[in-house]
Amino acid sequence: MPSDTPALLWLRDDLRLADNPALTYAARGERPLAALFVLDEDSPGIRPLGGAARWWLAGSLRALGAELARQGVPLILRRGPAARVVGEVASQIGAGLIAFNGRAGAAEARVDRAVAERLKSEAREVAREQAHLLHPPGTVASAAGRMPRTFSAFHRAALKRPISPPLPAPKHLRGLAISVASEALDEWALEPSAPDWAGGLRAAWTPGERAAQERLNAFIAQGLDGYAEGRDRPDLAHVSRLSPHLRFGEISPRQLMFAIRHAAADGAVPARDAAKFEAELYWREFSHHLLAEQADIARSNIQSGFDEFPWREAPGELKAWKRGRTGYPIVDAGMRQLWQTGWMHNRVRMVVASFLSKHLLMDWRAGETWFWDTLVDADPANNPANWQWVAGSGLDAAPYFRIFNPVLQGEKFDPLGAYVRAFVPEIRALPAPFIHRPWTADAATLAAAGVRLGATYPKPIVEHGAARERALRALQSTRK
Repeated sequence: MPSDTPALLWLRDDLRLADNPALTYAARGERPLAALFVLDEDSPGIRPLGGAARWWLAGSLRALGAELARQGVPLILRRGPAARVVGEVASQIGAGLIAFNGRAGAAEARVDRAVAERLKSEAREVAREQAHLLHPPGTVASAAGRMPRTFSAFHRAALKRPISPPLPAPKHLRGLAISVASEALDEWALEPSAPDWAGGLRAAWTPGERAAQERLNAFIAQGLDGYAEGRDRPDLAHVSRLSPHLRFGEISPRQLMFAIRHAAADGAVPARDAAKFEAELYWREFSHHLLAEQADIARSNIQSGFDEFPWREAPGELKAWKRGRTGYPIVDAGMRQLWQTGWMHNRVRMVVASFLSKHLLMDWRAGETWFWDTLVDADPANNPANWQWVAGSGLDAAPYFRIFNPVLQGEKFDPLGAYVRAFVPEIRALPAPFIHRPWTADAATLAAAGVRLGATYPKPIVEHGAARERALRALQSTRK
């Protein structure tokens, strides 16, 4: 028999109906159900979203609200500290059960515990499930019983653990019949208006669970075959572009893992390509397990030896990097792709991060902060962990081997310059031999392409060889 005691589903980075364990639990017994999303920018340690991620969140909530409404389930929107707001809404609807999926970050986990303690003190049932990772933090351990400190060791340990198959979306939901006050999404001003800088984002992306599934299907059909090698080519389409959907939980890592494995088992894609994509999911897992151990990875060096690193202060060079005006075409293309679309190809992310932290010797935190504000997939674990990996201050980092030469990177991974031409139109007409090194072209070639170095396109703001030697000296002093 259905229970008349309402259930409340508290949503965060799990904005989907399928493979949502908290929703599956809350829907059992056909309780009257309401969903709640709290815009929590007040709880200690919770990092407010950057501009691009706020834009994505608005679209994701809009899509989820429509899906829930089709089944008669209200999506309640409230703003404030979660420990207070969740309790208030639970009281207002008379919820006997509150279900949510736990989060990996230490600060987020503290909020979850505070919410659970308050609800339990009110004699309400609390169900905390796990939905954002393949394995709960703390469950992937070395023989010594702690999280492995290198990715290869973490990967080997994680592969030994079983993964439960993803859950289907509940076939039937019974919506809460009473009306509950909800704030209007537009009142949160998550989307820019004056100026409206999100035109490129709207052209490039469609947030929501349905769009995530469509993107996964398209990737398996068109991009996964050849992924192992093609994923490093920004001029090709061998990337999933699933990262923002995964960031906001519109699709789960279990759904991705099982879909990829199924495609490989059916022979639809080569096993090598499927295995490489799985490894990327485990790299994400590695970063989130690290965040659960060390909550401040966006502010503090994971390797304390970098605390005395001689970072430079050069506001003009930082501004040139942000605007894609460094004079190195692959770097500038990446930074402009980021600004225009809210996303950047992963290989290029490594190149631009290396350029800032190694060529310009600027604190990785300045780059991480810029990415946090401009990426639609800005993730509290992946973003800082990856920046620290490139800078050399993170886990499993080998700084001496990661001073990327931006010219050679461009020539290797964008050989004809198609990626650069797409985002740096002022040098589009240069022949391929010069597209990644315009300063080496003769005057006639530059003139024919309509390029005036220092005027229509900048000269390099730093010389690669000298910058590399400066970085090596700084890294050696840190190592000592």
